[in-house]
Amino acid sequence: MVIDFHTHVFPDELAPKAKARLEANIDYLYTPCHDMTLKGLIQHMDKSGVDISVVQPVITRPSQFKSANDFSASINNGRIVAFGAVHPETDDYKRDIDYIVSLGLKGIKFHPEYQSFILDDIKMLRVFDYAVSRGLILLFHAGYDPAMQPPYKSNPQRFANLIKELKGGTIVAAHYGGQEQWDDVERYLAGTDIYLDTSMALNAMDKAQFVRIFKAHGADKVLFASDSPWGDPGKDIATINNLPLTEEEKEKVFWKNSALLLGINND
Repeated sequence: MVIDFHTHVFPDELAPKAKARLEANIDYLYTPCHDMTLKGLIQHMDKSGVDISVVQPVITRPSQFKSANDFSASINNGRIVAFGAVHPETDDYKRDIDYIVSLGLKGIKFHPEYQSFILDDIKMLRVFDYAVSRGLILLFHAGYDPAMQPPYKSNPQRFANLIKELKGGTIVAAHYGGQEQWDDVERYLAGTDIYLDTSMALNAMDKAQFVRIFKAHGADKVLFASDSPWGDPGKDIATINNLPLTEEEKEKVFWKNSALLLGINND
């Protein structure tokens, strides 16, 4: 079984424009592996051997809140587990988080770069703390983003601060704790109480460092993720299968850890 913890789709009517805009924003650095529709994602899941994908929405304006979260709720179908989204400039974060909970969504995706906030800003810590109190998983973009300029608004040191301030909850740092910041991941995050997803890191970083961080952090806190359509889950599955990890470690990464967080029973 394989659970991909970090994927993206858009409603059918928005997908073509979103795809064109996002590709231009990153100067065509990555070639999407599907058309960013739900149908395209599922077809690629079938091709790649992915059983369940977790869709991670990002909203860039407060006005997008309801439509984005209603769309997430509408695509939860067994093979898809969709998270919610909150914008930092909302006029009532508790109302918004309560609405996400009412829809039955299991978590919230935050993107410090696209949403323009500093990860460990005290204003945001209040939002995160309330979301954690409602039982939601928090997943964050971490580190380099090809559409943005440094200095980046999240980094391993800020995640270490976030862990310390929240004192609990399920926190996931995408891109193995910080895209292109893996020396600091090794220094500040390895072995701490945070989950790392593997999205976009597997084929960008030194494999020996990937394994070294994996062993130091612990197999129980690493989640398979591709960032599909930007990353190809089939290629990432093959990469993990070729790493010097035990079969038990691979099972934890591929699905057991994610299933535990999401309450998925694979009996």
